[in-house]
Amino acid sequence: MERPTVELMVYGENLATTRVEIGTHPGVTLDRVTEVENPNYLFVRLRIGDTATPGTIPLHFRHDAGTLTRSFELRPRRTGTYAQGFSSEDVIYLLMPDRFANGAPENDSIPGFLEGVDRSDPDARHGGDFAGIREHLDYIDDLGMTALWMTPIFENDMPPEYGAYHGYAATDMYRVDPRFGSNDTFRRLVESAHERDLKVIMDMIHNHIGDRHWWMDDPPTGDWVHDFDKYGTTNYEGAAVIDPYAAEHDREQLTDAWFVPSMPDLNQDNELLATYLIQNTLWWIESTGIDGIRMDTYFYADKDYMTRWTSAVLEEYPDFNIVGESWVPTVPHEAYWQDDFQAHPDDYDSDLPSVTDFPLSFAMQDAFAPDGGGVYDLYRTLAQDHVYPAPNKLVTFLDNHDLTRFFSVVDEDEDAFKLAYAFLMTTRGIPQVYYATELMQPMLDVEGDGAKRPDMPGGWPGDARSVFTEEGRTARENRAHDFVTTLTTWREDADVVHHGGLTHYIPQDDTYVYFRHDADDTVMVVLNNAEESRTLALDRFEERIQGHTAGRDVISGATVALGDSLTVPARTPMVLELRK
Repeated sequence: MERPTVELMVYGENLATTRVEIGTHPGVTLDRVTEVENPNYLFVRLRIGDTATPGTIPLHFRHDAGTLTRSFELRPRRTGTYAQGFSSEDVIYLLMPDRFANGAPENDSIPGFLEGVDRSDPDARHGGDFAGIREHLDYIDDLGMTALWMTPIFENDMPPEYGAYHGYAATDMYRVDPRFGSNDTFRRLVESAHERDLKVIMDMIHNHIGDRHWWMDDPPTGDWVHDFDKYGTTNYEGAAVIDPYAAEHDREQLTDAWFVPSMPDLNQDNELLATYLIQNTLWWIESTGIDGIRMDTYFYADKDYMTRWTSAVLEEYPDFNIVGESWVPTVPHEAYWQDDFQAHPDDYDSDLPSVTDFPLSFAMQDAFAPDGGGVYDLYRTLAQDHVYPAPNKLVTFLDNHDLTRFFSVVDEDEDAFKLAYAFLMTTRGIPQVYYATELMQPMLDVEGDGAKRPDMPGGWPGDARSVFTEEGRTARENRAHDFVTTLTTWREDADVVHHGGLTHYIPQDDTYVYFRHDADDTVMVVLNNAEESRTLALDRFEERIQGHTAGRDVISGATVALGDSLTVPARTPMVLELRK
């Protein structure tokens, strides 16, 4: 690998009293042994030379009372297709493994683990797993999705009252949660996805861990995590780390305080911890073959560390892609985190290729909500794209596992849903679709985050129906499924949408018109969000229509003439492939 050293965290009683030696292995030398204040840890750094070969390296810990030997395996590099990255050519399907499908009920409850399964509780574990996802990869592929993002898969052995089914409170960063499967079953899931040309994006968290992580019983150093008594919980104010007028107290409160009391905040200023986290990432990529990473709570961690981490990953895997979760409402605060942003007040450069486009997500919610501002919000938000170094690399979305389900945002209005989904599939960026959005899934009538995270009917043995089949879906679900499939599968081959230019026109009468165009193709999109049909005079758009006389409506399949005017029915999207 590009990185010539690997640092091993070795844990055992009074290791500091031992002398470390390694057995002879071609190309491998002992570079350094670091002792820390806790005598139960040693950090052993090996240098892997160009002549090194795969094999097992013995580590000898010698003491007057005897010698303890442990082995470290040096593995060959992975071959084949992996670390592909993701781009505007993709549509990402986001799911929560615990809530999608249960293909292996035998792993629902693991002896010794703090939580089993209780489907009657919306905030408990429900039993979804990798086996269930593998069973339904064809369903995801047939929708037109090209990438799969799962919320974190790390072991989360947390108490039932915490509800760690979501995966964001890791208790072992090198182990898959056994209620999802094993490290090997995850590798097989990645392989099965790749066989269908589905990329896999892994969700990671370097800002915090769960308070039942084994480190917390005996941490390596006193500063391994930030002091809760000093910092408390975060202020959640993302602007503080960017604000040129921010008090240092507020910045520290954002980045050094704990996300919640059960999530210790990791101190990435600790060099040994920083190395551990970087190596852990490289290990997951190389050992499983994933194609991208979504980094949770990106700006809550130390930003200089995050740049170092991003650079290390991209140096090793140049085709890889990373999207950082930056939950902020304004375009400048979002753009700050993307690589090559030109207006940093502090000369910061993140190296981060992609960020989550929350400003556009909020604009989509406002544009189509009953009491929102209308489609002008979309125009106004996109008009600020000059702030982003690379707006087409942003990940766009209607909703996700933390937001109110979009279909509920629009009061279960099918027309509003179709308008919004058509926009998501045709505007710039990398679209992400939250599982069950293809069914127009509303919020459940329960309290808490479980309302956003329903089980997929048919994913569990004994379910009364299966939404994975046409006959198992309701009429409304089939209308949504067909609409989503039509647009998403069309987008798979629509290079003009992947990489083409975007020209939009100031909305009039709650109707928004824009074009995607390149040297070969032009797509005209009309979103009529009004309660009445609109007849558009087409001379206004001549600079982009450029002599085209008709268009095929991707949604209806009909051919639409482009004369002096175009009539668009009320509350209707049109996606027209223009023809001369």
